[in-house]
Amino acid sequence: MRARWAAAVTAALTMILVAGGPAASATDPVELGAGYVVDESDVLDQAEESAVQDQLAALYDQTGIDLYAVFVSEFTNPDDSQQWADEVASRNGLGIDQYVLAVSTDGREYYISADSAGPVSADELTAIEGEIRPFLRDGDWVGAVTTTVDGFESATTSGAGAGWIFVLVLVGVAAVVVIWLLVRRRRRAVGAAAGAHPASAEAPQMPLADLERQAASALVDTDDAVRTSEQELGFARAQFGDDATADFVAALDTAKAQLAEAFTLKQRLDDEIADTDADRREWNERILQLCQAANAGLDEKAADFDALRELERTAPEALTRVAAEREHAIARLGAAEERMTQLRATYRDTALSAVADNVEQARQRLGFAEQQLTEARTALDGGDGGEAAVGIRAAEEAVDQAEVLQNAVEKLAADLRNAEKAASDLIAELERETAASGALPDPDGQVAAAVAATRQVTGLARDELSASPRDPLATLHRLQAADQQLDALVAGIRDAQAEQRRLTEALARTLTGARARVAAAEDYIMTRRGAVGANARTRLAEAGAAAVRAEHLQTSDPRAALAEAERAQALADEALATAQRDVGAFDGGGYNSDGMFGGGRAGGAGSDILGAILGGIVVNSLRGGGGGSSWGSGGSASFGGRRSGGGGLRTGSFGGGGTRGRRGGGRF
Repeated sequence: MRARWAAAVTAALTMILVAGGPAASATDPVELGAGYVVDESDVLDQAEESAVQDQLAALYDQTGIDLYAVFVSEFTNPDDSQQWADEVASRNGLGIDQYVLAVSTDGREYYISADSAGPVSADELTAIEGEIRPFLRDGDWVGAVTTTVDGFESATTSGAGAGWIFVLVLVGVAAVVVIWLLVRRRRRAVGAAAGAHPASAEAPQMPLADLERQAASALVDTDDAVRTSEQELGFARAQFGDDATADFVAALDTAKAQLAEAFTLKQRLDDEIADTDADRREWNERILQLCQAANAGLDEKAADFDALRELERTAPEALTRVAAEREHAIARLGAAEERMTQLRATYRDTALSAVADNVEQARQRLGFAEQQLTEARTALDGGDGGEAAVGIRAAEEAVDQAEVLQNAVEKLAADLRNAEKAASDLIAELERETAASGALPDPDGQVAAAVAATRQVTGLARDELSASPRDPLATLHRLQAADQQLDALVAGIRDAQAEQRRLTEALARTLTGARARVAAAEDYIMTRRGAVGANARTRLAEAGAAAVRAEHLQTSDPRAALAEAERAQALADEALATAQRDVGAFDGGGYNSDGMFGGGRAGGAGSDILGAILGGIVVNSLRGGGGGSSWGSGGSASFGGRRSGGGGLRTGSFGGGGTRGRRGGGRF
C-alpha cells in the first residue's frame, strides 16, 4: 500500500527532482536534527520532505526502527560513502536499531549505514540497496526512501524477525559459555580483582572502601578494553570483511552490554539518593562481575584475533599506509591551529575548554606516530616483523586520535554557531512571550515579577551574544533556565496549543545543546582516556543514554523528552568537568578515589610519549613480557606497575572500531 501511495506521489514529482539541481558542493559528515530528513542538496521541496518525514516516522511507529535519510552533493572528509555514512552514525550516537541512508546526489553514490547487531541483516540491507538503485538513478529521491521503508518493514515483519531472535539466543548462550570458562580459568587483570571479593561465607569480607576502589578501577579498565576493541575491530573489518570478524562483533556487543549495565549501577551509586552499605556492596560486587565477564568475553577471542591481523605479514604495506595517513594529518595541523586562533578571538576560554589543547595534543600524537614508524622501519630492516607490527599499530592509533582531536575543533565551532542561533531565536521568543504574558491574569504579581526577571536575562544575553569574546553555550543555558521558570509559572494559563508549540521548540533547542555537550565530552575523554577515571566515564555513558532516550521520546512524549535532554546536558557537563579534573591531576601519584592512576608521567619521557600515554596508547604494555601478542591497549598508564599478572597485555584487548562498516552501497 505504501509503495502504491509513493508511486502516485513520485510520478508527479520526478520531473521536478530530475530538473537541474544545485551546484555540487563538498559536504562533511552532518549532524542529524530533530527530524528524520537532512537535505543538504536541496533536492526535496517542502511537500516532499514532509512526505518523506511522515513515512520515516511511521516506520518507527510500526517497527521501532529509526531510519534517517541524508542527501548531500558530495561525500567528503571522508569521501568514501561507507565511511562517510558510518561517521554520521558515530557522530550522532546512533544505536543498533538506527540506520542512515546516505545519498550523494552529485557524486552518484549511496550507502545504508547499519549496526551489525541490528534487526535487519546484512543480506537484507544489500537487497534493499539493490531495489533502490533504479530510483536513485532516475533522480526519484522520494521513491528511493519509500522503497527503503518498504524493505525495512518487510525485513522486520517476515522470517527475519525469527532469525534475529535466534541470533540473540546464540549470543546469549555464547555469553554463558564465556562466563563459565571465565570462572574455570580464573583469568588475571579485572578477573583477579573480582576474585578478591568474598566467594564463600568463610572468606573475610573486603572493606567496602577497597571494594569501591576496585570496582571503579575495573570500570576504567573495561571501558578502555571496549573502546580499544571497538577501534581495532573497525580496522580488521575494513581489511578482512564482515564474515571473518563476525565472532569478534558478537563478543564486543556482549561486552558493551555488560559494561553499560555496570555504568548504570555506578550511576545509581553516585546519584543523590542515599544507599545502604549492603546495597553499595552488592552493586560494587556486581560491577566487578560484569567487568570480569566483559573482559573474559573479549579475551576469549584475543588469540584468534592475533592470528587474523597478521601484521607481521602485511607490515610493509601497513607502514606505508599509516605513514601517508600521518602526513595527511600533519597537513591539517596548520588549519586547525589557525581555526583555534580565530575561535579564541571570538569565544571565551570557558566555551573552548574541551578543545583548548587539542592542536598540541594532536601534534604530540603525530610526533609519537613518527617515532613508532621509525622504529617499525628499523625492525622491518632487521627482519623483526612482530616488533614492526607493534610500532605500526601504535602509530595507527596515534594518527587516528590526532584526526579526532583536530575534527573536534571544527565540531565545537559548528556547535557554538548553532548555539548562537538558538540563543538568538530564544531571545526573540522570550520577548514575544513576555509581551504576551503581560496580558495574563496576575492577582498576586508573580507573572509581572517573572516577566521582569526574564527581560533582564534576555537583555544581558543579547549583550553577551554581541560581545567578543563570548560563550554562547553558557548564554543559551541561562536563557533556557529563564524560559523554564517563565513556563512553569504561566503554563496553566496558556492555551494548550501554544503550550505544545513552546514545548516542541524548547525540546529542539535543548537537544541541540545536549548533542553538542555529549559530543564534546566524548571526544575529550576518548583522546585522553589514559588519565580519565570511572566517574567521568559513568556520567558520559549516562548522558549518552539520556540523549538517546530524548530522541526516542520526542514524538510520543515531548515533555519527558525535554527532561531527558536537560539531564543529558547536565551529565555531559559533569562528565567533561570531571574528566578535565582527572587530566589536570595526571601529574600526581598513586590511585585516587575514582580508581584512577595519577602517576602516569614517567620522569624524563618526552612530551610525545606522555601524550600517547594520556591518549591511552600504552606501547610498553604491548611490548611487555609475559603477555603474548594481543593487539590494543587498555588506555591507562602502565608505567609504575599498574597492571597485575606480570606485565604484558591486559584482558580484553583484541581490537575494535564499532559494529558499523558493512560492505554495501555503491554508485547509481
